[in-house]
Amino acid sequence: MSDTQRNDDEIRINENITAKQVRLIDAENENRGIVSLKEALALAEEEGLDLIEISPQANPPVCKILDFGKFRYEQQKRKNEAKKNQKVVEIKELKLRPMIDTHDYEVKVKQAKKFLDQGNKVKFTMRFKGRELSANDMGKQVLSKLVEDLDDCAKVDSEMKLEGRQMTMILSPQKQ
Repeated sequence: MSDTQRNDDEIRINENITAKQVRLIDAENENRGIVSLKEALALAEEEGLDLIEISPQANPPVCKILDFGKFRYEQQKRKNEAKKNQKVVEIKELKLRPMIDTHDYEVKVKQAKKFLDQGNKVKFTMRFKGRELSANDMGKQVLSKLVEDLDDCAKVDSEMKLEGRQMTMILSPQKQ
């Protein structure tokens, strides 16, 4: 397996490091410069710690003298922290009809604002039944009015497009 295909679980330590020379950072985070692998291993053993390859892509690779268990723990902690801070954006769907009543329309706008404020995208699906499809400009008018009414809190992610008997449009929240 090449260096580019390695995953995070395959960190080289001590004798598994293959480079002849390494850029060494000691236990006190002091840069020792470029030293031979044997010298770096001797220093690590003298300290009672492990030699860990931190950056294998660098030339020469960067190695640090650390306790391997502590290193893995810190790495896992950073990974969990990053996972905790990420926001998953969902797409919420609202279905409409071209002959929508004003109150129903206002309810849909209110729902869309709530979803957008939560940071989610909103997909509007305009359904056409029977002969409504031949007059799809009514559906376009309703969707255009939606864009105008939600202009303060949303931007158009994907323009309205007709797919079979339904017209869809996706809005995403504006960056604050």
